[in-house]
Amino acid sequence: MSEAIQVSIEGHTAIVTMHNPPANTWTRDSLEALTELVHSLNAKQDIYAMVITGQGDKFFSAGADLKLFADGNKQVAADLSTAFGRAFETLSQFRGLSIAAINGYAMGGGLEVALACDLRIAERQAQMALPEASVGLLPCAGGTQNLTWLVGEGWAKRMILCGERVTAEQALQIGLIEAVAEQGEVMTMARQWVQQAQRQSPTSIAACKRLIQTARKEPMFAGLAHERDEFVRLFDSHDQTEGVQAFLQKRKPIWTNS
Repeated sequence: MSEAIQVSIEGHTAIVTMHNPPANTWTRDSLEALTELVHSLNAKQDIYAMVITGQGDKFFSAGADLKLFADGNKQVAADLSTAFGRAFETLSQFRGLSIAAINGYAMGGGLEVALACDLRIAERQAQMALPEASVGLLPCAGGTQNLTWLVGEGWAKRMILCGERVTAEQALQIGLIEAVAEQGEVMTMARQWVQQAQRQSPTSIAACKRLIQTARKEPMFAGLAHERDEFVRLFDSHDQTEGVQAFLQKRKPIWTNS
């Protein structure tokens, strides 16, 4: 595991901290470490959620270090773009709930990692942008796709084509994030959301995530059929039986993610 990706476990939640001072930029090593981490978390039955944040109080992440592209090496660009894509696409396929706790500037690949999460909370002072075109590049880690899906084509073009930077309040208004926290409070809110999600069956959450993401690539009639199939498939799980029995017995369910 790269030192730039630090992990701690709190109950059923993995707290992932990007730690590459001064701006928590991404490197190939840290991207590969994130990919490996998500795979390992998916294999752990007792991990139901993940919160990703940045070290310090100024940057969530400033994305890629532009020095990596200074010599114009096309192979370096190809290798790094592949690493970015693999890491953030793997993150989007995390089995449980993923929350980006945006504690400062989220720029370029720093915003793209947040876009790969299920939910986003930003502290009031945070600012977000995809400024790649201003240096002759473009968002290559899902930015053009995920941002457009979340905020619509108009705002995606304002941010990507015009290089517009948005505040936390603007991000909330356009649907880029789901909540604004006061400075220093983003992790508190993220933990509250995790607690809410842990009242749900983790097997149900995994199935619902697959269905919601299916809506991005398949027509609704196909998604409706998948929905019924996933519903029936849950009856192979222990958690389905536990959830119904706990409700009927008026007690709190004990999930096992199985």
